[in-house]
Amino acid sequence: MNKFVFAYYGGPTSMTREEGQAHMANWMAWMESLGDAVLDRGHAVGESQTATEAGTGKHGGAIPLTGYSVIQAQDMATALDMASVSPHIKVGGTIEVAPVLDMSM
Repeated sequence: MNKFVFAYYGGPTSMTREEGQAHMANWMAWMESLGDAVLDRGHAVGESQTATEAGTGKHGGAIPLTGYSVIQAQDMATALDMASVSPHIKVGGTIEVAPVLDMSM
């Protein structure tokens, strides 16, 4: 099996408490539906900052990273199928799927 990072971007800028709870329940149900494919549910992340050769800045990009997960799948097509039914997409976010490269470090 191959490992993939799901990088969550965007999503709603505001939700009521009830909407947020419903979204989290949907997200947890989706995670549960992935079963053993989930290696690390990951975390939501706060506002990012950027480090470059020119220095640092308080701008994390036009569509900021909002969280990540690590899953395993047979191939990229399967990982994309898993991501495509995420509740995160249904609330206006996107998920970037990237393979984890097996490199000795």
